[in-house]
Amino acid sequence: MRKLPLFLAGEEILLPTQYDVINPATEAVIASVSDAGYQEAMRAIDLAHASFEGWKNTPPVKRSDVLLRAYRKMQEEAPAIAEIITSENGKPLEEARQEVLFSSEYLRWFAEEARRSYGETIPSPMPGRRFFTTLEPIGVVGAIVPWNFPANMISRKCAPALAAGCPVVLKPAPETPLTALHLARILGEAGLPKGVLSVLPTSRAAEISKAFFDHPAIRMVSFTGSTVVGKKLMAQAAERVLRVGMELGGNAPIIVFEDADLDLAVRQTIAIKLLRVGGESCICANRIFVQDSIYDAFRTRIWAAMQKLKQAPGTEPGANLGPLITARAQKKIGELLEDAKTLGAKITQIPTTQKKGFFAPISLVEEISDKARLANEEIFGPVVPLYRFTTEEEAVLRANDVPYGLAAYLFTQNLSRAYRVGEALEAGFVGINDCGGYVHEVPMGGYKQSGIGREGGREGLREYLETKSWNIALQKNQA
Repeated sequence: MRKLPLFLAGEEILLPTQYDVINPATEAVIASVSDAGYQEAMRAIDLAHASFEGWKNTPPVKRSDVLLRAYRKMQEEAPAIAEIITSENGKPLEEARQEVLFSSEYLRWFAEEARRSYGETIPSPMPGRRFFTTLEPIGVVGAIVPWNFPANMISRKCAPALAAGCPVVLKPAPETPLTALHLARILGEAGLPKGVLSVLPTSRAAEISKAFFDHPAIRMVSFTGSTVVGKKLMAQAAERVLRVGMELGGNAPIIVFEDADLDLAVRQTIAIKLLRVGGESCICANRIFVQDSIYDAFRTRIWAAMQKLKQAPGTEPGANLGPLITARAQKKIGELLEDAKTLGAKITQIPTTQKKGFFAPISLVEEISDKARLANEEIFGPVVPLYRFTTEEEAVLRANDVPYGLAAYLFTQNLSRAYRVGEALEAGFVGINDCGGYVHEVPMGGYKQSGIGREGGREGLREYLETKSWNIALQKNQA
């Protein structure tokens, strides 16, 4: 059994206390990893704070060079990292490889943006005065990432923070620490100075977050995860008026209008609903609204497409869907389906054939009550819920009738409708005739209870920078 260290400020430290990492496809222990707690977190923050002045004053082009070296190394090691992701997360190997390649591009994007953290000159409203702004790194960042994209969530937070000049103390999800430790090693080998990054695997998440709020050097907490946890972290951050970046829960709608290209809509719906970590994604479709006149045709096509999918361990050739992340996640899917069925839903299933692992049946659900948990909660599993609608106004009203607003999608060939509905949807990201999701150049974040702040794009770097305003009086005849 491998015993793995944590990554403390550039040093690999093996702790006597370990916890097990489970392969969700086999339920086998694949490694044990050092279990960091409050003291390790406080030590990591101390070292990050000590490194801040040096990293802050490193020219942006030099910080950029480190990230570019890490980008190239991550690309080279993509097959090996993908195997790690599949072993601890369960997603199919090819999907994991694509995640690694996509994740590495955040390193390149923010390496380039590091050199463009421009301030601005502001026209003065009075003679003899000059005003301008500069941007400065905010300081030490505490980052908390989920398990569904073990590489992407890390690079999307760490790359802009490091590019901006901020040290990072990272808490990976307890289910997927191995990817985080591998990426830390890559950044260290790329020349990241000691102290600037720590990775603290833990089974005691509350201890790490407590350190983030106790230590005076922490200036920002960046979190991706559930809205319930995000609210608790925000309440703690309020005590010290810490800046927060929050990407929280989602309940994304897809609206398929009667003039849509049905084959395209089905392909894209399958892609975002089932082929993205098997539905364990905050931007995947949770509510699929189909106009009455095409409902039966859409239903026939999507059920046929669902039956062609292969659910199996991610290492098996041709696997489209892997297991859920934990037995608890597996149980929740069963509870959501049972609740919906009790309230009158019609469920059609493709049973899983797997004898081990946290697999759930692929389910098509119809006639769902608005009171069902399935209609109101993030699903995070291979469940395709269909809803009928009649008018455009009804579809928009129902799509917006949740406390979340992370992503939304619609299919239509009417340009006016595309703009009209897209503008009416309360979501931070809207896809028109496409569910491919965001790219590095585009900021990503949510409306309402789906979060605060943006990751990616130019805005992603600004999250980690403070604006300093300057006022200079031009005096004549100074002594």
